[in-house]
Amino acid sequence: MTPHSPQINRFEVPMTNNDDQRFMQRALELAARARGRTSPNPLVGAVLVKDGQIQGEGYHQKAGSPHAEIHALNAAGPERAKGASIYVSLEPCSHYGRTPPCALALVEAGIAEVVMATLDPNPQVSGRGLHILREAGIKTRVGVLADEARKLNEFFFKYIQSGRPFVSLKLAMTLDGKIATSTGDSRWITGAASREYVHHLRNTYDGIMLGIGTVLKDDPRLNTRLELEGKRDPVRIIIDGRLELPLNSVIALTSHQQRTIIFAAEDSDQEKAKALRDCGLEIIKVGGKADCLDLKEVLDILGKMEILSLLLEGGAEINSNMIENKLVDKLYWFIAPKIIGGRSAPSPLGGEGIKTMNQALKLNSIETRYFEEDILISAYL
Repeated sequence: MTPHSPQINRFEVPMTNNDDQRFMQRALELAARARGRTSPNPLVGAVLVKDGQIQGEGYHQKAGSPHAEIHALNAAGPERAKGASIYVSLEPCSHYGRTPPCALALVEAGIAEVVMATLDPNPQVSGRGLHILREAGIKTRVGVLADEARKLNEFFFKYIQSGRPFVSLKLAMTLDGKIATSTGDSRWITGAASREYVHHLRNTYDGIMLGIGTVLKDDPRLNTRLELEGKRDPVRIIIDGRLELPLNSVIALTSHQQRTIIFAAEDSDQEKAKALRDCGLEIIKVGGKADCLDLKEVLDILGKMEILSLLLEGGAEINSNMIENKLVDKLYWFIAPKIIGGRSAPSPLGGEGIKTMNQALKLNSIETRYFEEDILISAYL
């Protein structure tokens, strides 16, 4: 599916002024600095402008910390803020949460105009911040670079509107469509540059999910291996219906350093569950059969845990299960210029598959990038 977005309504007045776009683009660039750090909050940037000059700017850095508007106001100071315009990538909040409402802060600062890229996607909130500003006599405009703003916050928009995390499927295959050789060897299909990019993805997604088959085959760590200050490891989410995860696996042995959640069948072994919990893993039992858990229930639970985004790095069966149940939002599909052949060599998707070509899933917003010799195709389902 494409990034979710609220309907254009009576509040929104799209603008095309070059200065509007320039200042809003700066707000979006600021917001993007906090990718992967603001959950369950959105990415927001703000730029304060007076007489065509930037007076202050800021962005929301993490949940519980000041919002973008407050950083911009503080950077400008009271005198330069009064009578200024502020460009924000999302409607200023109108409610008391971890922090006070930004809409009221803008009113108190004497802001003359607020330009918003898009409204808050939450139907219980959308338009309330705008109403506060307009009631105070502040000029407001909405719709500058709206599509860009919604794409930047596609994790947040999907989560708010569905209660589930935004799911991206990442996989790598050879030119002949294999994800491993007939002996199961898969290290490495892609080159170093592609693998580094995947670690950048892990650094921005809240969770990383895969099935127990891949864990048993590869014994992975599933962490973020980047030489970056402030990097973070995603929450590891393992679909393990029968609780087959070995107690001496890398995941079990590192569960105190990296949060790990295992989803298992209702009738899975209680003693094994206790042993895994003793290692520091979280065990959650869900409906479905041991070899085919209810993945919709899994996503609902993860949403309630405020996990907004999920990078799926599974094998053929879980990949196909997620796609067939329309649970995947985006694809990161690497193709390496290698040929390995083999009738029994696994391919990226399993399951029953489609019967006729007119049933094939079509992709939207397709982008192509190169990482050395590898090709990355990213698209939305």
